Amino acid sequence: MLPEWFRLIGIVIIIAGMALRLRTTAVVLAAAAATGLAAGMEPLAILSILGKAFVDNRLMTLFLLTLPAIGLCERFGLREQSAAWIRSIGAATPGRIAIAYQLFRILHGALGIRVNGHAVFVRPLVYPMSAGAIPVEQQDADLELVKAASIASENYGNFYGQNLSPVQPGVLLVYATLANLGYAPNLWAIVAYSIPMMLLSVAAASVQFLWYDRLRANQAKGRS
Repeated sequence: MLPEWFRLIGIVIIIAGMALRLRTTAVVLAAAAATGLAAGMEPLAILSILGKAFVDNRLMTLFLLTLPAIGLCERFGLREQSAAWIRSIGAATPGRIAIAYQLFRILHGALGIRVNGHAVFVRPLVYPMSAGAIPVEQQDADLELVKAASIASENYGNFYGQNLSPVQPGVLLVYATLANLGYAPNLWAIVAYSIPMMLLSVAAASVQFLWYDRLRANQAKGRS
């Protein structure tokens, strides 16, 4: 009979697997199997639980369908075309593009649409457009900051815009939690309380992105 603390073997396996940079899926499955065996479960019972968990959460794997599509678009020049198009807009700057994308991301959150993200929009579209707004001779020094601003616009828009629709998981989680605690929550009230933080995030991000544009412009004058 194994001691009770041995059931924590799964945590050790996960820490060791992450430290050794092993494949995440294999590490998690190994940790789950080891924990189940340490708890005295039958192997078939462990497989049944893993299979049920996969079936119950199978929609989480739909994002894999976007990867081949994005890869094909990039293969046929999506990044190059988006950069070339943004160069034709004289008023475009990396900061303004980041602000526009953040607002676009918030709008999608308010509509309950989940088609954005780092892999789907930032890497193939937003970042190339932001880089295309910088003159070629300045890009070597600025591309990492442009990349950071593009990623930040996605994170700000997603984090503060995801609770602007009553069908978003975050709102439903808050609603269910309050209901289980005996309160009588209102979905639209939860959404309304999310709006001030969203507006504050847009204002703070706009200052950040426009400050970056000004800093980059001053550096460009110094180089010239």
